[in-house]
Amino acid sequence: MTPDLMAQGAERYQKALAKSARVSDSGGRAASYARLHQAGDLDLAHGRILYLEDVHVSFDGFKAINGLSLDIAPGELRCIIGPNGAGKTTMMDIITGKTRPDAGRVFFGSTINLLRHNEPEIAQLGIGRKFQKPTVFEHLTVYENLELALKTHKGVAASMLFRPDGGQRDRLEEVLHTIHLPSAVLRQAGNLSHGQKQWLEIGMLLMQEPKLLLLDEPVAGMTDHETERTAELFLSLKGKHSLMVVEHDMSFIRRISDIVTVLCDGAVLAQGSLDQVQADERVIEVYLGR
Repeated sequence: MTPDLMAQGAERYQKALAKSARVSDSGGRAASYARLHQAGDLDLAHGRILYLEDVHVSFDGFKAINGLSLDIAPGELRCIIGPNGAGKTTMMDIITGKTRPDAGRVFFGSTINLLRHNEPEIAQLGIGRKFQKPTVFEHLTVYENLELALKTHKGVAASMLFRPDGGQRDRLEEVLHTIHLPSAVLRQAGNLSHGQKQWLEIGMLLMQEPKLLLLDEPVAGMTDHETERTAELFLSLKGKHSLMVVEHDMSFIRRISDIVTVLCDGAVLAQGSLDQVQADERVIEVYLGR
């Protein structure tokens, strides 16, 4: 969706909300969505938190991303599948500023052009990314890892003198329970299981209060029990955050997904429920097999 179309859509959207507000006495949901956009807020007036439109990226002549267009709604949990080399990692690299596309548009909300920002700035805007291999401070405790990830000033002096206030301690406690690690709060991260390290890294991302989470093969190497607990974790985050999950485990995807997007050759091949994409002959041919 181009910026011009986005602007036109916003105008239609606000007119519809205004009309609804005039005929409604509730002053409820329509009124809340019709409020003026405040500085620092993410503009979600179009009902989409992420837009990619006709994105292209080539590496030494190889088209890693070839006309990719997709969008994600606020609070949505979107699963991305596809064969190796389909462009899944490159797509995440583009969203987080690690790779610059040759052409196309990438917007966070209706107004933030991500192509104008670098990686640290994009993280500050509210996009968190988790790679396949967990990255935690193994010599520190679970609590210390989460404390370090708090959204605070990270200067040397400030970090040395920092003590969490009551609200921050409450947030730490909340995240500990969300990631299933309250009983491991004083354990060194290096002594956690693989799955627990994955949860801890997700918790560290949550401490940054992201609006959009990008998660790359989060259940790879997990036990069946850890995979089930991870599904519970993601479902608990759905609605509070938007999630893009790249994964190959179909049983896990079935557990968590509403919409599945299939990438192939750097573009969207199919999209729909898992049953719909699994029945698509093109998806069977290039990815699932017979």
